[in-house]
Amino acid sequence: MRRLTLPEHKVRAFTPIARPIANALAATGAVKVSADLDGRTVLTASSQVGVLRCGDLELRITPKIGIHRLLWLLGHARDPDGWHDDEIVDLTTADDLVTAVAVAFHAATRRALAHGILQGYRTVEEALPLLRGRLREGDQLRRHLGLAVPLEVRYDDYTVDIPENRILLTAARRLLRIPALPSATHAGLRKVLTTLADVTPLVAGDKPPDTTQTRLTRLYQPALLLARIVLAGRSIDQPPGSTSASGFLFDLNKAFEDWLTATLRRALEPHRGQLRDQYRSHLDTEHRISIRPDLVWERQARPMAVVDAKYKRVHDATRPHADLYQMLAYCTALGLPEGHLVYASGDASGMHIVRDVGTRIHIWVLDLSQPTTAILEQVGAISDAVAGTRAGPWS
Repeated sequence: MRRLTLPEHKVRAFTPIARPIANALAATGAVKVSADLDGRTVLTASSQVGVLRCGDLELRITPKIGIHRLLWLLGHARDPDGWHDDEIVDLTTADDLVTAVAVAFHAATRRALAHGILQGYRTVEEALPLLRGRLREGDQLRRHLGLAVPLEVRYDDYTVDIPENRILLTAARRLLRIPALPSATHAGLRKVLTTLADVTPLVAGDKPPDTTQTRLTRLYQPALLLARIVLAGRSIDQPPGSTSASGFLFDLNKAFEDWLTATLRRALEPHRGQLRDQYRSHLDTEHRISIRPDLVWERQARPMAVVDAKYKRVHDATRPHADLYQMLAYCTALGLPEGHLVYASGDASGMHIVRDVGTRIHIWVLDLSQPTTAILEQVGAISDAVAGTRAGPWS
C-alpha cells in the first residue's frame, strides 16, 4: 500500500500515480490532479481533510491546525454548552482528524453503553390483527372499510429503537467504512454494531433527529455530540468501476463557518436582534443576480450588519481583494455602511474605507492557537462591533 500525505490547501508533486487512480482521486473533489514537466503527479488540496483510498494508494489530507482544536471547532459548533475538552480521550496515537474522531467516538460510545442500552418510548402506527393501544379510526375507514381486521392502531412501545441509539449506530456504521482505522477502534466499532443490533439505522441523507438531554441521557451526550460530527462529514464511496475511491472527508470551510455562526449567535444574544445565516438577497433591482452572505445581523427584520467567514490565512502584504469586493457588494445591496470579514488566521486585522461612498470593511483575524477562552473573547469583540457597541477590530 502506497501512502501519501498532503496538507490542506497545499500543492505537492509525487512520483507518477497511475491514471485510473489519479482520475478516481480527482472525482472525489478533494484534490485537483495535474502533471509537471518532469512527469510527476501534482496534487492540489482544497479545504477538505480526511482519508481517501484508491486501489493500492492511500491519501491523507491533513489540517494545518491541531487536531484537538479542530475537534473543539466541530463540537462547539453543534453544542456550545455540551463540548468539554476533558471528555476527549488521549489522541496521541491519532495522526489525522478522521482517525481522531473515530477514536474519540468509540471511547465515548463505549462509556455510554457500559451501563446498558438506553431505552425509551416510541410511538408506533401499524396494522395489527389485534387491538393494541388506540384505533386510528380515520385510517381504518380509508384503508379497510367493512373489514374487521387488520386494525390500524397507534401505541407506545418501550424499545431500544430510539433516536439516541439510531444516531450512535449510524455513526458507527459510517466510521467502519473508513480505510485504515486503528485495529482496536475498528474492533470496538464492530462491537457497537453488535450491541445495537436491534436498532434501526437512520435513512441515508436524512438529518439526524433532535434529542433532548435528560438525567437518563446524560451519559450519552458526549457520544451523541461526536456522532453528529461524524454524520456531518462526507463519506466517499464511489460506485465500482475500473478504479473506485472510498474514504471520509471534513470540509473545513463549512466547519469554520458553522462554528463562527453558532459562537457569534450566542455572543449576540444580549443585543436583542437576530443573526440569520445564508441570507438570501439580490445585487440588482431586477433580482437576477443573487447574493448569499454567510451571516446578516437584523433588528426588527432590518439588516444592520453583514459578516462573512473565511477559512484562510490573510497577510497584511497581500490583502484579499476578491473578498473585499465581495463584501462591498454585500454592503451595497443591503444598504449597510459597514461589513465584517472574519479570517481563521493571518496578520491583517484592520479596516478599509471605500472612497467616495465611505463604506467601512472590517477585517478580523482569529488566533485559533489560543486557549478556547481567549478565542471566545475574540468572537465577543466581533459581536460587539457587529452590534454597534465598539468601533472595530481589537480597538
